Amino acid sequence: MCTVCGCSSGNLKIDGQAKDHMLDQPHDHSHDHSHSHEHGHDHHDHEHSHGHSDDHDHDHDHSDEHTHDYGQGPAHAHAPGLSQARMVQIEKNILSKNDEYASTNRAFFNERGILALNLVSSPGSGKTTTLCRTITELQDKHVCSVIEGDQQTANDADRIRETGAKAIQVNTGKGCHLDGHMVGHALGSLNPTEGSFVFIENVGNLVCPASFDLGEAHKVVILSVTEGEDKPLKYPDMFHAADLMLLNKVDLLPHLEFDVEKTIENARRVNPGIKVLQISSTTGEGYGDWINWLEATLALATTGHNFKNTAEKQTDVEMTAVAE
Repeated sequence: MCTVCGCSSGNLKIDGQAKDHMLDQPHDHSHDHSHSHEHGHDHHDHEHSHGHSDDHDHDHDHSDEHTHDYGQGPAHAHAPGLSQARMVQIEKNILSKNDEYASTNRAFFNERGILALNLVSSPGSGKTTTLCRTITELQDKHVCSVIEGDQQTANDADRIRETGAKAIQVNTGKGCHLDGHMVGHALGSLNPTEGSFVFIENVGNLVCPASFDLGEAHKVVILSVTEGEDKPLKYPDMFHAADLMLLNKVDLLPHLEFDVEKTIENARRVNPGIKVLQISSTTGEGYGDWINWLEATLALATTGHNFKNTAEKQTDVEMTAVAE
């Protein structure tokens, strides 16, 4: 149970394969899996030796601070045997543990000059459509790969793969957000190219993903014009956490009563520094600005890195073989 939001990710699957998820579940064994990309999770090795009596009396403290709420309520609700102060402490510890995983992910991205972006939105805003069009626009010049987060199905990952990009599906079960540990698992299979884009499409939810750092360079919040001007005020944590807002489906504006300027004003009341781009993932309107932002941000991520893309490396190997 994740006491931050009350969700449970006990049924975690990466591309259909069940995975242990240690961030927010009770456990008493060490976790020492390795990733093929040398993405070291040395902080995964938990030494949990505490035992539980059959009557589950949880008046005692656990050194790993894992909650035993087992679905009795949402975040900050009272749980039997746990005081409000105790729940707040557990929440802090869960977020702190997540931050450790996120820090390792971020180091992995930074060392390889990879630009990782966390795409967040409510369901139906057009995240996957936006991502598919974005990959199509970029793929002639850049390598793109995707970590796709949903509670169930591989539908969105399948759509991404149709563009030719590599995609790893993460099914969170009852979990309403991705976390740093899930992304670390997925990176082991994704093995992204140096100097490339990694897009992380989070579970559709404007609440919980705001609290969980995944190691990304930026959160990008996608808001559809069909959702209402007050969304930034209703869900301020998400818009405060985001560096960029994509206002999507602007092709529908002639058919809606939607105030673009009011929406932007509301977003900047929450986050004065947020950048806003207006796009249509159906018509391609505004995509020039979006692609320019992506490429400029990638250039910053790769500054100082001395590496070549996969195609150039292969050419160098072939040329060396010919010379010899």
